Amino acid sequence: MTDKTTEQTAQDENKLIAERRAKLEALRSKCKANGHPNDFRREHLAGDIKAAHGQKSQEELAAAGIRVSVAGRVMRRGGPFVGIQDSTDSIQVYMGKALQKDSEAWQLLDMGDIIAATGTLHLSGKGELYVEIADIADFRILTKSLRPLPDKFHGLADQEMKYRQRYVDLIINPETRKTFQIRSKIIESIRFFLSQRGFMEVETPMLQTIPGGASAKPFETHHNAMGIDMFLRIAPELYLKRLVVGGFDRVFEINRNFRNEGTSTRHNPEFTMIEFYQAYADYRDMMDLTEDMLRFLAESVLGTTTIQYGDSSYDFAAPFARISMVDAILKYNDGMDEAVLRDAENNIETLKEYARKVGIHLGPKEAGWGAGKLLCEIFEETAESKLDQPTFITEYPWEVSPLARRNDDNPFVTDRFEFFIGGRELANGFSELNDAEDQAERFRKQVEEKDAGDDEAMHYDADYVNALEYGLPPTAGEGIGVDRLVMLFTNSHTIKDVILFPHMKPVAE
Repeated sequence: MTDKTTEQTAQDENKLIAERRAKLEALRSKCKANGHPNDFRREHLAGDIKAAHGQKSQEELAAAGIRVSVAGRVMRRGGPFVGIQDSTDSIQVYMGKALQKDSEAWQLLDMGDIIAATGTLHLSGKGELYVEIADIADFRILTKSLRPLPDKFHGLADQEMKYRQRYVDLIINPETRKTFQIRSKIIESIRFFLSQRGFMEVETPMLQTIPGGASAKPFETHHNAMGIDMFLRIAPELYLKRLVVGGFDRVFEINRNFRNEGTSTRHNPEFTMIEFYQAYADYRDMMDLTEDMLRFLAESVLGTTTIQYGDSSYDFAAPFARISMVDAILKYNDGMDEAVLRDAENNIETLKEYARKVGIHLGPKEAGWGAGKLLCEIFEETAESKLDQPTFITEYPWEVSPLARRNDDNPFVTDRFEFFIGGRELANGFSELNDAEDQAERFRKQVEEKDAGDDEAMHYDADYVNALEYGLPPTAGEGIGVDRLVMLFTNSHTIKDVILFPHMKPVAE
């Protein structure tokens, strides 16, 4: 759009706003009202009216004389009919020509206004329910819309504006409303699923003196009264496991996390996760629970176990694949020696050659990477995006799993999995490390990496080690990205489409 066109559009909009402000003043003076009354109480919703009376004939409705009281936003106008939209559905309001002449409010009506109407329910010749107003006192403008809605045929075309002005997007676009209704239903169903299995919902601090539970750069802030620097939570994990130490065997939290990282189609600095922990369980139990949960969510939210995402179809009724990280690398890479990958600790130089071959940069910062980190980087570079169907990747090296329990048979790897679908990670879970001495050593390793320049490495959390010294029972835990889960269930291809108010740079003045 050229600057001249932009300027003309702004002028046109300002003219319309001025006209609507004049109508608001007329509404105040002619209708003897303040323009924003708050004494109307809606009695009926459009969706409920349609559910109760949508199957009745014209004759049945005419004979019944059903009176309803509705309210909503004006979305359509056509002669004596006005279409209004509430939170459940839309319905028409009808006022005859004779009454229109006497109704100042009707004459001052614009698209986008919020109105109230009381009248008798009828069925039009086109088969649509409508509310017929018989008295001008039964029609009122409750809120005057001073800004015109976008053209109904083109909607809110500017994608960035949809995110910045989500309120307009929700008014105009029924698909957007449906996305966030599904999101709400998913969260409600997660709560039900876990509560039915004995998990207790808890809350843990969002402001922390030591950020932990994930490898990520935190947001920093300062507490004035206490005179200390603090961090916004990057994960609730360490606090939830403190609760398991305290005797709550099954806990979960639907939590907001904050990570000081870039944005992408899959990343937002502020995001939602569900984390849950179960004593006397291992990572295999978590994989089973994940399958059960996703199957339950699909059935309860969408009414089917088949999920369509883009060109792919996923059958949640079938068992999910489970393969190790090394097996995944071998599956998607030719020319890599299986013996080298399975004995990675003794073949670091060969692993570096493999890493360079697949395009991984190994500069001074990467010089300290061990075999586990190299394996993980090769997997992420060459295999992760190819995991389209539901797949658990297991046996993550301990080097990239500072909170996971080592495998009893092969201490180079941990009892950990990540769940992938559509080529992206959706969940991360593992048998929890409950050896206080091993945890302390891994924290020290993380501190060394932080001192070497890795700003995503973990801090040393002495209190958490102290908690482990009191004894954490054998425990397994998991985190699932709620935003990515909603993307999957709503066939959305960017995370901004499933977050009501995604982070955006301020508009330049």
